[in-house]
Amino acid sequence: MIGQRELMYDIDSIHIAVALMILMLIGMAVGYLIGQKRQRSATDELRSQATAVQGSLLGLLALLLGFTFSLALSRHDDRSGAVVSEANAIGTAWLRIDYLPDAAQDEARSDLRRYLRLRVEAGEVSADNQQRRDRLVANAEAAFAELWAQAAEVARSTGGPATVAYGNALNDMIDALGSRDAAIERHVPEVVLMMMFLTFILSGTMLGYSSGVAGTRPATPVYLMVGLIVLLVFMIIDLDRPRRGLIAVDQTPMRGLLAAIDTK
Repeated sequence: MIGQRELMYDIDSIHIAVALMILMLIGMAVGYLIGQKRQRSATDELRSQATAVQGSLLGLLALLLGFTFSLALSRHDDRSGAVVSEANAIGTAWLRIDYLPDAAQDEARSDLRRYLRLRVEAGEVSADNQQRRDRLVANAEAAFAELWAQAAEVARSTGGPATVAYGNALNDMIDALGSRDAAIERHVPEVVLMMMFLTFILSGTMLGYSSGVAGTRPATPVYLMVGLIVLLVFMIIDLDRPRRGLIAVDQTPMRGLLAAIDTK
């Protein structure tokens, strides 16, 4: 569960991208008007200075884009890996149910199947439906508690290394649940996004200012660059928001495991 909801986390990615484009275009227009007013009095030194500042801002923009994209992609990969790890842990626990006494196996399989269904459903709930996801996670933890209580009872009555191996598999399973949920909640710090957006707007303003000082309107490549920047920002934000957007974490390992278990 997210302890402190950040300002932009609940805003749709496309809305943020559109707002950024509008702000950059406004910044370019304002910068162009200011540059036009300074055109007559502008010296070669002022034009050179404006070009140098523009280049520095574009360099900083590229650095921030690269850093933020790498961070978002890394966290996306961590979430994908966490899905595979949890599927493997549940699959191992399912196989080790065979270690239990025959009388306990049917109940354990039923509880584990219910646990897996809840985890698959929780993984497909949209990030903006936090209450439903919390409820599913709580139900999955209750199902796990039943599995653990049954394993403890079997261990007290029969014991042996086989029961210990099943208990270890259950322990790995709940650890995988915690790791996956923690990976879902980690995202790019909002202060980094704010810094990146401010740099974009200032860069747009400097592009407009340089064009105004030079007496020419921003050329088509400038607008293409703005569009590309906005597209990259959309990808970064979409990557950083699991279960919400175009780029989603692949749930195939969990769904495939559930399909395999349902046939048994």
